Amino acid sequence: MENFPARAPRLIASDIDGTLLDRNHRVPRRNRDAVARAVQQGAYFALSTGRPFRWIAPVLEQLPVRPVCVTSNGAVLYDSAEDRVMSAHELSPAALAEVVDVAQSALGTVGFGAERAGGSLADAVEDLFVVERHYSENALFEGFGVVSMGELVGQPAVKFLIRNTDYTAPELYELIAPHIDPELAHLTYSMQEGILEVAAPNVTKRRGVEWLAEHIGVAQQETIAFGDMPNDIEMLTWAGCGVAMENAHPEVKAAADAVTVANHQAGVAKVLERWF
Repeated sequence: MENFPARAPRLIASDIDGTLLDRNHRVPRRNRDAVARAVQQGAYFALSTGRPFRWIAPVLEQLPVRPVCVTSNGAVLYDSAEDRVMSAHELSPAALAEVVDVAQSALGTVGFGAERAGGSLADAVEDLFVVERHYSENALFEGFGVVSMGELVGQPAVKFLIRNTDYTAPELYELIAPHIDPELAHLTYSMQEGILEVAAPNVTKRRGVEWLAEHIGVAQQETIAFGDMPNDIEMLTWAGCGVAMENAHPEVKAAADAVTVANHQAGVAKVLERWF
């Protein structure tokens, strides 16, 4: 499926995992070179990811630019050149407490974690990502603070995590999403493992990319976006051209204007090479 515009895009927004990176979590040289040519010819490039901004440094080190990045699924706009959080959209403590109640009613045993907005990479990691005891006992990685449930929901969060690995993410979504009012919070997921990502209402990658386009003076039809998972759908459908990877979730392919080859085959570059 191909439906590409004739004119070169002026803003390129790319998801990271499963999209810009290969199977070894590296940016293929072909992708890197295509991004470099696009920027040299006047296009803007942005990362748009579910990752918090503190997890994008290894990717930026492989790229020729230090852009404004859409992170935490659109909740945080981060200027990587200045190491500065430009804006943050947060879930209130009351909303967090209600999400916890819904998840516990639906699942019983479940773990919770919260991403705080922070201001720069100088902030302590254990202050930016906090989890309650059950989550910490089953964590897959280090680098977080452990707090009580009261403390977890007592402060605003840019992203809230619901985790139960007895289920897949789609299964968790089917169990919980029908009970969450869209005016309370937005639910999505970016991996198959049993983790749901919760943001403030209407906070998606689309919101971040749309803000960035307006900020730099690029029209909607002059944007192109790449992604592979359901948390990319809003961004792909908003962009002038939304491109899904061959390895993308079926719902993402269905929502896209075009499908490129898989992430490990440098699918981002294959499309950008049409113009750059």
